[in-house]
Amino acid sequence: MATEEENTGNVKRELEKVFDLALKATVPNETDVRPLIAACTAKFGDYQCNNAMGLWSKIKGKGTEFKGPQPVGQAIMKNLPPSEIIESCSVAGPGFVNVVLSKNWMAKNIQKMLVDGIETWAPKLRVEKAVVDFSSPNIAKEMHVGHLRSTIIGDSLARMLEFSNVEVLRRNHVGDWGTQFGMLIEYLFEKFPNSEDANETAIGELQEFYRRSKNRFDSDPAFKERAQQAVVRLQSGEPKYHEAWAQICEISRKEFDKVYKRLRVDLEEKGESFYNPYIPGVIDELSKQGLVEESQGARVIFIEGVNIPLIIVKSDGGFNYASTDLAALWYRLNEEKAEWIIYVTDVGQQLHFDMVFSAAKRAGWLSADDSTYPKASHVGFGLVLGEDGKRLRTRFSEVVRLVDLLDEAKNRSKTVLIERGKDKEWTEEELEQTAEAVGYGAAKYFDLKNNRLTNYTFSFDQMLNDKGNTAVYLLYAHARICSIIRKSGKDIEELKKTGLLVLDHADERALGLHLLHFSEVIEEALTNLLPNVVCEYLYNLSEYFTRFYSNCQVVGSAEETSRLLLCEATATVMRKCFHLLGIVPVYKI
Repeated sequence: MATEEENTGNVKRELEKVFDLALKATVPNETDVRPLIAACTAKFGDYQCNNAMGLWSKIKGKGTEFKGPQPVGQAIMKNLPPSEIIESCSVAGPGFVNVVLSKNWMAKNIQKMLVDGIETWAPKLRVEKAVVDFSSPNIAKEMHVGHLRSTIIGDSLARMLEFSNVEVLRRNHVGDWGTQFGMLIEYLFEKFPNSEDANETAIGELQEFYRRSKNRFDSDPAFKERAQQAVVRLQSGEPKYHEAWAQICEISRKEFDKVYKRLRVDLEEKGESFYNPYIPGVIDELSKQGLVEESQGARVIFIEGVNIPLIIVKSDGGFNYASTDLAALWYRLNEEKAEWIIYVTDVGQQLHFDMVFSAAKRAGWLSADDSTYPKASHVGFGLVLGEDGKRLRTRFSEVVRLVDLLDEAKNRSKTVLIERGKDKEWTEEELEQTAEAVGYGAAKYFDLKNNRLTNYTFSFDQMLNDKGNTAVYLLYAHARICSIIRKSGKDIEELKKTGLLVLDHADERALGLHLLHFSEVIEEALTNLLPNVVCEYLYNLSEYFTRFYSNCQVVGSAEETSRLLLCEATATVMRKCFHLLGIVPVYKI
């Protein structure tokens, strides 16, 4: 991990250090003042210190020498120590201290990143170990378009945490336990009396197998009774039933893995069944703390401000989602020693997780204040809609299978590449890899660019458009930058060591400033658990580059070396953004 001295990629953090000294000198008696630094959108500067108004409200009436927030701002500016970061400062309005960064420091910092690697620009978080619980499909059901959101949002957050040097446990909390397994096992026994005949090929499509077993369960009382008995026998650990359950899980797992492989998503499965042995002990611990009460035959925990209690043992003595989720949370905190546990599910589960977290806070497992660790966060997301404004479904009113969506995205992408004659220029392998990178990348970006809390309307045409805020446009933009560098004929690795980057032109400086926002943007995306912040940054980066390239000749100009280095810095940051979004970059198009 980079030391504080090395990690100068986060401009906001560097300015906070400088302004902290100025604030201590301005109001030495106010010990709990933290610098409030923000990037500027106005023309007065690049960053702004916004402490003066808040400070004035704290010190007025205490015999202070200052007459208002403006003089406080002036004093803060006057007390700034010499810094190579700052070119100039000015005070505006009620004490806002505007900062113009030194273009020499900016250029030096960008070139340092090119030499030392973009990892030196990774955010520094106050957490060492996190769990990201995402994807979590149900066994014996196919992954559908709704699972796309949880899978790629969770993967993106995990990638950002990993980039920030956090140890991440990527957990797939699959639905591999519950009453539905009774009917599946019983139907398996009925179809295949000899268990050795029940293999992947014989069972066929699990979704259809599930549907047929559900029809039998709903229409045949005798089958329903046998299925209910099968649940009891499975839960009591009878080998025959446990083996059938494991077989169904394994077939399902292989299908899930095909999707994860396409999406390049790594997950470690710890399903509902894994936490079963821990449930009684966790409920016992909560009971000993006096948190568990009886209510209408069930055992519950009452949560302040919520009308309904959190049921942790049903009236029939059975466990439920809350029992499992509390056991999983306990395990992650006590056995896996995670400090931050992040759950990525649809917004419909927000209340459930709020109640589970509240119970955990009452038990003293989680910090009462979400600004300190250990803490748990629910990352909710909205629906994927069809063009009719309803939940995306096929013509036959079934949810869209995720594999079908990904296949269609890749095939459409490949068709466009062939139409552009790439099948004649490239090998078949290059064509396949590019179609996959663009198709799958387009599907991910089209989802991730939206604020996760909102619903969005799915459209292949918009998703695969090569203009506007799409992955296709951004991947092509990256490929064009790589092409500029290739066509120069220069060894970019050599230029990093021997060349000098300068930001003399206004468009060079604007692009450089945006590159330097990278670290704080990733930190903001993690603080608010919003991958769309990275998408917005990436799209704006491509726009800044377009403006620079339109107004600043690169190859053949007197500034060629510097501008090639700026091209390489842009491509490097773009590639890292792609990586954090789970998108594979393309280098030629």
